[in-house]
Amino acid sequence: MVFMAAAAWSPDASSQQIYRIVTPDGRVTFSDRPPADAAAKAGSAPVTPPGGTAGSDMASLPFELRQAAAAYPVTLYTGPECPPCQSARAMLTTRGIPFTEKTVTSNEDIEALRRLAGSPTLPVATIGGQQLRGYSEQEWAQYLDAAGYPQTSQLPSGFRRTPAAPMVAVTPAKPASAPQPATASAQPAPPPPLPPTTPYNGGIRF
Repeated sequence: MVFMAAAAWSPDASSQQIYRIVTPDGRVTFSDRPPADAAAKAGSAPVTPPGGTAGSDMASLPFELRQAAAAYPVTLYTGPECPPCQSARAMLTTRGIPFTEKTVTSNEDIEALRRLAGSPTLPVATIGGQQLRGYSEQEWAQYLDAAGYPQTSQLPSGFRRTPAAPMVAVTPAKPASAPQPATASAQPAPPPPLPPTTPYNGGIRF
């Protein structure tokens, strides 16, 4: 079971602008380059119905935060003994991001992470359809800004975050069902018929 923890850093990350691009078919992506196609536009994207957002208190969130969380839900993938994962979690928590956390511990989790991100490097975060590999506070903050998340926490005091769960859900095996009792016990076979009785004739045989 092998996975890596990475803390990515770029010298110009603090000055890099992130563009939120909406294509004519409604697909939303993030990029550090402005849209080359005039048909694509950078700016606000339409809000999609809530889905996959952490916590069960979405209705209690302030409008700006609820709008961002509905359109660009955040999922964090972490592993044990991973300092960058701890830093990423702390950053999202401090900023008040209602994120979902998936843990990567089993071989099945690692394989699923490899299929998702292309490598078993942690942490990984997804902001809507955008994927971030390795932790860089400046880079993550810029993507959260572009997605419309408030820069300071606006979570209500009673907000409860959904506990972290394995990336691959484990379904316990069902126990083998016990044999069903017979509906009716077998009836014993009837005794064979008796041979015909020879008539008594005084003991004389001819």
